[in-house]
Amino acid sequence: MQELLSEIRDCQHCQAHLPLGPRPIVSAHPSARLIIIGQAPGSKVHQSGIPWDDPSGKQLRQWLNISNSQFYDETKVALIPMGFCYPGKGKGGDLPPRSECAPMWHNTLINNMPKAKLTLLIGAYSQKYYLGNRAKKNLTETVRSFQDYLPQFLPLPHPSPRNRFWQAKNPWFQKEVVPVLQFHTANIFGEDQ
Repeated sequence: MQELLSEIRDCQHCQAHLPLGPRPIVSAHPSARLIIIGQAPGSKVHQSGIPWDDPSGKQLRQWLNISNSQFYDETKVALIPMGFCYPGKGKGGDLPPRSECAPMWHNTLINNMPKAKLTLLIGAYSQKYYLGNRAKKNLTETVRSFQDYLPQFLPLPHPSPRNRFWQAKNPWFQKEVVPVLQFHTANIFGEDQ
């Protein structure tokens, strides 16, 4: 696994398309039991090199009801984006994740984590990629149908502060999905006790 992670972190495949240059951000370990597949690092994460080191990460950890130390324990949680590098800014926020990364690296990474119990699919990009035609017509319907994808996957909206309006319009998410997410997370972390 360390060799694979080094290879990913040395990747220069999309260099010509990355405004801040390549800096692949990933965290994984063969014993990880929770896989979190997000979108792509933002500029703050590109600077720090720490996945989810931003307000979105803080919100995600609250949803999971776990500490920073638990979240960043790679032996338990793998943090894999759809695009490993910061893609740059667009009109409405960051550009979409580069499409080359997931087909190039995800299968090998995930196949090296045989103990994984649950994969969180955060945002529409990971949901479309992993659920294919099982995904509903939009993110809201896919997340609302979360029970259809368990126990392998649990689709979530992006925890970005920009999505606070989505959360306000969809109060069922906090009432129905977050408790299920916390239940599964507690079970995964409780296996060691």
